[in-house]
Amino acid sequence: PAKKKDIRDYNDADMARLLEQWEKDDDIEEGDLPEHKRPPAPIDFSKIDPGKPESILKLTKKGKTLMMFVTVSGNPTEKETEEITSLWQGSLFNANYDVQRFIVGSNRAIFMLRDGGYAWEIKDFLINQERCADVTLEGQVYPGKGAEDSDKVKNKTKPEKAKKKKDADKKSNSIKEDNRATKQREDL
Repeated sequence: PAKKKDIRDYNDADMARLLEQWEKDDDIEEGDLPEHKRPPAPIDFSKIDPGKPESILKLTKKGKTLMMFVTVSGNPTEKETEEITSLWQGSLFNANYDVQRFIVGSNRAIFMLRDGGYAWEIKDFLINQERCADVTLEGQVYPGKGAEDSDKVKNKTKPEKAKKKKDADKKSNSIKEDNRATKQREDL
């Protein structure tokens, strides 16, 4: 039998053993588990519209953390980007959307959502803002109200490697309009 110690004589190892004994029988609720250990939410296939692939993504991302990239139009400084995206975040907060914002460049920010099911509603809000150039969500680029006309015409999805290779073979001698570095070089 273990000899009983006075609580004032406990050292760190004794306290750790005591904590393990307390936690051994505790049941952890699902909401307290980390996201990767939670069971996925069941998907109701009756709500899926086969004509809209976004509806499938909405249901599969529900309850999961999701990130979207937002580009601010014009040539803003990092401080201007901070102020503009802060206004957007405040508007989303007032509409009861839990969004965290991280500035990753002079004109780019990441909006992190706790529940990815709301991502497409937030994307719709952002692309209707005057200073939003584009929003990238799940590999798809959506041009915003502040995008230049040439950017709105561009392909909305990121091209696959095979498609890039075909385009390179077809237009090996011509200049691609999508290549921003080439445009800058021509302007110089």
